[in-house]
Amino acid sequence: MKSLFPMFVKLGGRPVLVVGAGHVAEAKIGGLLKTGARIRVVTLQATEQVREWGRSGRIALEERAFSIADLDGAFLVVVATSSNTVNELVFGEAQRRGVLCNVVDVPEQCDFFYPAVVRRGDLQIAISTSGQSPSLAQRLRQQLERQFGPGYAAWVAELGETRREVLRSSLDPGSKQYLLHSLASREAFETMVSELGHNPKGEVA
Repeated sequence: MKSLFPMFVKLGGRPVLVVGAGHVAEAKIGGLLKTGARIRVVTLQATEQVREWGRSGRIALEERAFSIADLDGAFLVVVATSSNTVNELVFGEAQRRGVLCNVVDVPEQCDFFYPAVVRRGDLQIAISTSGQSPSLAQRLRQQLERQFGPGYAAWVAELGETRREVLRSSLDPGSKQYLLHSLASREAFETMVSELGHNPKGEVA
């Protein structure tokens, strides 16, 4: 397999198709809801949670068999059905149309992979094994969650505001860069959390 290109994609307002709505698909839909994507779900049978999202208008839910026309206009598609025939059909049609596709748990039928993610506010750390070992990715995520505690969320938000102030200042470019690097140091983080009464991992003391 060629090297993957790691990136974070803005899905807000983009049409995303999910085929399948069992418990695995439910988890994928839940993650997509946080992005602001326009989610359309096609499935023969949905979990109660997915139906609730449909009733509340958070997703467009259609409980019926998949049709290749469902891919019209889709930006990407996530496939999580128990039918290999349906999975292969969706993947093949997505490839023909140039639509990015992920067939859950089938690496050879994926244009992209779901990483294990550590989220601390605007800080996101993503780990991927290119579908080879999701278990390893999850274990590394747990290690990083301990290393990067909840305190990082407030720190990153503070860094963002400070960065904007520094960039608006009359300092020369070299001084701006030096200041921003200094503010992002481990020492600066420990000072911030100590002032808030936290330990360096961001956990309440």
